[in-house]
Amino acid sequence: MADKSNDPVAIWQTMIGEMEKGFNSFANQAMTSPEFSKSMNQVGGATAGAQKQLGDLMEKYLVSMNLPSRAQMVGMAERLQSIEGQLNEIKAMLHQVQRQSATADNDYAGAPRPPRTRRPPSADGGQK
Repeated sequence: MADKSNDPVAIWQTMIGEMEKGFNSFANQAMTSPEFSKSMNQVGGATAGAQKQLGDLMEKYLVSMNLPSRAQMVGMAERLQSIEGQLNEIKAMLHQVQRQSATADNDYAGAPRPPRTRRPPSADGGQK
């Protein structure tokens, strides 16, 4: 087994650990300063503005290409969901009406039928 003081992997891990501790302390110090928070706020504002501008530009491009924008697709999806919901309600009502008519048919089928007194005509055209 290799000695830990001569092990290159152990030396590398120790070096990386120390570098990480130093970077963390520097970053914590930098983040507590008001200049850092001011600059981060400016960067965030610039990023939000650029993102809005890119979104507007993309929407204009899609309109010029005769393609729907994200907002239009979301609107269509919401309308489709509404239509599907209405269709499901209609389907449920039709099933309910079908069940009711089936039970009504069964009630009608269970009623006694009058006897058949008429006979079909015979082959010579007269009745028997």
